[in-house]
Amino acid sequence: MNKQLKEFQEYLPKCRKIIALVGAGLSASSGLPTFRGSQGLWKNFNMIDLATPDAFYIDPGLVWQFYSWRRYGALRAKPNKGHYALSKLSHKFNSDEYITITQNVDGLLSRSGHNLDSLYEIHGSLFDLKCTSFMCNYVDHNNFKQPLTKALEDTEFEYSNLSTRKRTFGDSDGNDGVDISLSPQFNPVKTILEKDLPSCPVCHDLLRPGVVWFGESLPLNLITEIDSFVELDPSVDLILVIGTSGTVYPANSYVERVRLKGGKVAIFNTDIEDNILNGKVEDTWGFKGDAAELLPIALKPLIGDI
Repeated sequence: MNKQLKEFQEYLPKCRKIIALVGAGLSASSGLPTFRGSQGLWKNFNMIDLATPDAFYIDPGLVWQFYSWRRYGALRAKPNKGHYALSKLSHKFNSDEYITITQNVDGLLSRSGHNLDSLYEIHGSLFDLKCTSFMCNYVDHNNFKQPLTKALEDTEFEYSNLSTRKRTFGDSDGNDGVDISLSPQFNPVKTILEKDLPSCPVCHDLLRPGVVWFGESLPLNLITEIDSFVELDPSVDLILVIGTSGTVYPANSYVERVRLKGGKVAIFNTDIEDNILNGKVEDTWGFKGDAAELLPIALKPLIGDI
């Protein structure tokens, strides 16, 4: 056992209040892409075309095909040991003593049995659907139907291998089509009319994926609850930064606020600064590698075996 792990495991049982801040790196072991790495989602697809309100307004069929593919991938994935470790941890504390703040939309933490009262999905979920009408508040939570409509059937298979994505085009004379490799940006399998996309059962307007798109605000009610957890006494003793750099707002603010109030930081990620790994950053532990494998080991004093 190395020195950092020994110190962390001695400190862990003394903690009265803990935050876990989770990013895409935790789900990488479940086969889901991260966002900004060499094989990241936004290296392969153009976020402006696929993950903004304007994109949905211009071509909802295109956006829904992309999210149908993402839903398909998330449904095929299974929670890994890291998800189950956090799930067990969430049941060791009350919701005023422990929370998980996840930036992931894949639903793997909720599917691992995590205490839902202490789970904050600040970027939403692929499996929530929201009505696009300003006059309608309809939300469909945890809808795991795949595909959502007949028109979206089979669109997910077009993108099962990002490195060899192809479409088949026939010529005007009806000859057999030829495979043409796609550019790194997303291309629709087919044009889908709005009437064939998921619609609200209440007002019949379009439904949209229940995720936070680029240019949209994070859910104010969730951010307010998290702020209260961070600021109210007793102060947070420990924040676990898992599968994320923790450098993007609001993640970076939680880490710094915990530090300012005397809490300690433990980072589980494939990319960690050398000075943290070498124990040169005060009140900070760094565990470099696959978070799915590291978390069950580090948290064992509280959760036992996975």
